[in-house]
Amino acid sequence: MYMLVDCSNCRTPLQLPPGAKSIRCAICHAITLVADPRSGPPPPHHSSSGQHHYPPPLRSPAISPSPYNHAPSPPPPASHGAKRAVICGISYKNTRNELKGCINDAKCMKYLLVNKFKFPESSILMLTEEETDPYRRPTKNNMRMALYWLVQGCRPGDSLVFHFSGHGSQQRNYSGDEVDGYDETLCPTDFETQGMIVDDEINATIVRPLPRGVKLHAIIDACHSGTVLDLPYLCRMDRNGRYGWEDHRPRTGVSKGTNGGEAISFSGCDDNQTSADTSALSRVTSTGAMTYSFIQAIERGHATTYGNMLNAMRSTIKNVDPAVDGGIVTSLLTMLLTGRSLSGGLRQEPQLTANEPFDVYSKPFSL
Repeated sequence: MYMLVDCSNCRTPLQLPPGAKSIRCAICHAITLVADPRSGPPPPHHSSSGQHHYPPPLRSPAISPSPYNHAPSPPPPASHGAKRAVICGISYKNTRNELKGCINDAKCMKYLLVNKFKFPESSILMLTEEETDPYRRPTKNNMRMALYWLVQGCRPGDSLVFHFSGHGSQQRNYSGDEVDGYDETLCPTDFETQGMIVDDEINATIVRPLPRGVKLHAIIDACHSGTVLDLPYLCRMDRNGRYGWEDHRPRTGVSKGTNGGEAISFSGCDDNQTSADTSALSRVTSTGAMTYSFIQAIERGHATTYGNMLNAMRSTIKNVDPAVDGGIVTSLLTMLLTGRSLSGGLRQEPQLTANEPFDVYSKPFSL
């Protein structure tokens, strides 16, 4: 059984293998010594000059190097900022929790970011069960490291994206910082043994560190995902497009905003709703309904403002038949849109949350 310890330098959560007395942090490379598993990690050593001093790094094992050790190279001075993304699709294959369209969602989102929004492929970190690299499989530890990697070294002008397609859940909140009394969670592949990733941790990892001038978008295709980033404001929109911002700031007074940056999340449904797959037809692979609606809104030219984007997504969701896939996976993977019409409907409403309220019909949408 792995034990969770914090890095002695940057406090990143690390999973200590059974019997191990030390572990090297993938973020800052500091060595954390654990002489007695019951005691906390020792503080970092300081040299006479006041600088941190760490032992030489351990030799890497005979596997591919960790992608989390450093941020992508910064853009050249003439550019307007870097683009970076973490895309996570989990099917929970061969378990009672298996889902159909999540890995397809991840592939579609990568295609969209690269070809529509010009994200460099080298700056997109994919985590799926299809990956052979052990660092790129969507375990709890790898997902945590990927989220730290996403914001590591970000600078004004940077655009960051976090896309997740998989299971979401809820658990009772005892700190009093949730309006409905429940924390929202994301489920890694090993959530049944290692636990889920709670919205408080997601907020602390990728929302609160965002400096001024950095923009983060999250696209979360999961159940109970309305406020899974714990952002302070939720855009409550009715079926006629009228909206108002609900204040979800914790009663405890703890800040859930950014450090001056901008964080906006599109999620598949409200906190008390579930998200659906669109099921497969003979030659068409299934995909998540929310990811499908997000991509369709962009491909069909509705992503002019955040309000138009949200309305288009909701309209698509209402018209999706759970038994019919709209062909978005086939169209994206073959770089063509099929334009198949849909009928029926799903009982989920995509949600928009943000660190600050804004006019959704005047603010341009961009990644």
